[in-house]
Amino acid sequence: MTLRVKVIPRSAKSQVIGSLTDGTLKVKIAAPPERGRANAALIECLAEHFHVPSSAITIVHGHTASLKLVRIDI
Repeated sequence: MTLRVKVIPRSAKSQVIGSLTDGTLKVKIAAPPERGRANAALIECLAEHFHVPSSAITIVHGHTASLKLVRIDI
């Protein structure tokens, strides 16, 4: 499954908020967007939300952007 994800870093806590009108999943991340910390936190948050191991989640596109394309192997 491939998802578009809008990441909001430096939030109070990491959580999946819901989806935007265009089908993009909105996720708040507590980690700052420095040295890959927000990407690692995003993977952990999505793994917990979808009940899959973190190794099943890959950021395909947008490593340095707030809008990312994420693949989840279910």
